[in-house]
Amino acid sequence: MADETKSGLDAVSEGPVVSDDTETPASGIEAGAGTHATVDAVREVFPGAVLRHEIQAGDQHVVFVDAAKGHDVLAWIQQDPAHDYAFLTDVTCVDYGGGAPLQVVYQLFSLTHHLTLRVKCELPLDSLEIASVCDLWQTANWLEREVYDLFGITFTGHPDLRRILMPHDYEEGHPLRKDFPLRGRFSRAEQTLRALNQEPEHFYIPSELQTGLEPQHLTAKETRATPQVGADSGSEG
Repeated sequence: MADETKSGLDAVSEGPVVSDDTETPASGIEAGAGTHATVDAVREVFPGAVLRHEIQAGDQHVVFVDAAKGHDVLAWIQQDPAHDYAFLTDVTCVDYGGGAPLQVVYQLFSLTHHLTLRVKCELPLDSLEIASVCDLWQTANWLEREVYDLFGITFTGHPDLRRILMPHDYEEGHPLRKDFPLRGRFSRAEQTLRALNQEPEHFYIPSELQTGLEPQHLTAKETRATPQVGADSGSEG
């Protein structure tokens, strides 16, 4: 029976709970030849590039491609009229922990042929680098920056690879990695000290800093809640 005296905040204070089962990469049903035209074509045009082909969640085709050939494969299925995956829905990453390779995930859709395909490239932890696909899909620009920021993967050839969610000088690592501590790598005291010493650039975008005005620094008194409009201050009802 659950302990009703505990709240969600107590669980946060106690930290993460280790699962009884060792977490392993999700696997699906091995897909045979003829189940997806694009995968069959990639096998023929790029011998050895397809490492495995699975069907997950009932109908999602997932093809694992050699990371060194990933850009070439993605360029071909995007540009070949027989496949025409013109729409890059997402670029993301999965970390299963336990020393397993990180998986860079490309979710693709062919508007012409009404086909979806998920392409995955696995990267060992000691070589987190893969070619950018910004030259194929402009959508990849911010998506790859997010993966770089939160997982630490370098996309070679990216036109502006820098953090997009965390501060540019964030030193605690990559928050979505499984080895990232729940409370961060620094102590609470160190995190507080760094927050108090942050420069105004952390709170304002460049256009706001170029107005010529002094950045506004709020004091504790100024940040207190103000009375709501219409609050009763002794006037007659």
